[in-house]
Amino acid sequence: MEAIEKSGIDELYNKLKSKEMQHLMKIHSEIRKALHLFFTKKMFYEISPVIVAPITDPLNHPVYKASVDYYGFPYGLTQSMIFHKQIALLSYDKVFIFSPNVRLEPVERGSTGRHLAEFTQVDIEMKDVTREHVMDLAEDMFIYTTKEVSETCKEDLEYFGRKLQIPGKPFRRYSYIDEKNRYGNDFDMILSKKEKNPFWIVDIPLMEREFYDREYENKEGILVDMDMYYPEGFGEAISGGEREYEYDKILTRISKKGQTEEQFKYYLEFAKKGLPRTAGFGIGVERLTRYITGFDRIEEVVPFPRIINKFSF
Repeated sequence: MEAIEKSGIDELYNKLKSKEMQHLMKIHSEIRKALHLFFTKKMFYEISPVIVAPITDPLNHPVYKASVDYYGFPYGLTQSMIFHKQIALLSYDKVFIFSPNVRLEPVERGSTGRHLAEFTQVDIEMKDVTREHVMDLAEDMFIYTTKEVSETCKEDLEYFGRKLQIPGKPFRRYSYIDEKNRYGNDFDMILSKKEKNPFWIVDIPLMEREFYDREYENKEGILVDMDMYYPEGFGEAISGGEREYEYDKILTRISKKGQTEEQFKYYLEFAKKGLPRTAGFGIGVERLTRYITGFDRIEEVVPFPRIINKFSF
């Protein structure tokens, strides 16, 4: 173990001293700056991230549970701020957060090149809007960010031999069910490798997502959801949709997912008092950095990556 740790530290030391990392850190910083400017110009309020909380995103796949007992109060590490940003709209009309997320993923996800155990997600949420509004916003955000980084990091991108294509609007849309029927379970990555511009996958089946996303009134079992994907095989970029906000419907959805009211009792107290109707999305900063720089693996673009099943300083 000690030899493995020393090897990891030596590797990190050389990585941080490299010209490559200097260019990467410049691009990463400019991406964060562009995202912050975009939402500020759009009159979003920035709220502080929540690092530990009694409730967090249950996710739709298994992860190791990271929790602590702090003076008798149970807290878990934030997997996403989905509940907090929805509740925050009791005060605001639209919010954004640079939210650190910890997801202790199973070992098989370490092979994808797209997953870290710790990452930053820009979470946005808006009150009284539809999925169409947030998709339009997300497209504007992506175009603005890639334009800004292309201009401010021209020499850095040239170092990596990367020339960004600025897409036009609207981005192409695919139906989840249609494309899964056509290509099978890996349909999303097949499309990602095939496409030359970002695209959307919409109308996702209820059991494929968490309980908090809203079901169509006239399409049973289908959610008013969307995922944006990068082209060139870089995979998922954004996940979001409209949120369920009516107390009785939230209870029904929890039951359908095989979960219990006890698991979400704190959130349900807010829902019982009344939640606003909201929609939003989250985008991972490290995945965006990987796409913009063209790297094969996400841990290569992060100074201190939390790599699945590998020692990291």
